[in-house]
Amino acid sequence: MSDYQHVLLAVDYTKHGVYVAEKARVLANKYQAKLSVIHVLDNIPMPDTSYGTVIALDQIAPDELLEAEKIKFMELGDQLAIDVVNRWMVWGIPTQEIINIADQEQVDLIIVGSHGRHGLALLLGSTANSVLHHAKCDVMAVRLIEK
Repeated sequence: MSDYQHVLLAVDYTKHGVYVAEKARVLANKYQAKLSVIHVLDNIPMPDTSYGTVIALDQIAPDELLEAEKIKFMELGDQLAIDVVNRWMVWGIPTQEIINIADQEQVDLIIVGSHGRHGLALLLGSTANSVLHHAKCDVMAVRLIEK
């Protein structure tokens, strides 16, 4: 097995986000790998732009929800010392966008949080489960324990 060279952290700002982010940071440091981060917006109204769905992180958004998301995202990237060019905030379907960025950036490990759902929730799927089954690279699902 070769060492990981590029780790992609997929974040969704659940209460466990810091725990998952720390796991990604430690693993990237262990392998001396580049660490990138992606956050997919699927619940904030998308603006009508001719530039596509990628949010320009250096521009001020008029929408307060979007601005709050951008601030959280940039703060997390700063805390993890991730270069701005390795941060993606995009609109879309989380699984598809995570896999697209992973393929585009030649990521060899995706790290996501997983609630380990059972029964109907498992049958309906989750982002972590879907990424696991569709990614071309390794996927690490960090188990999130509800307390």
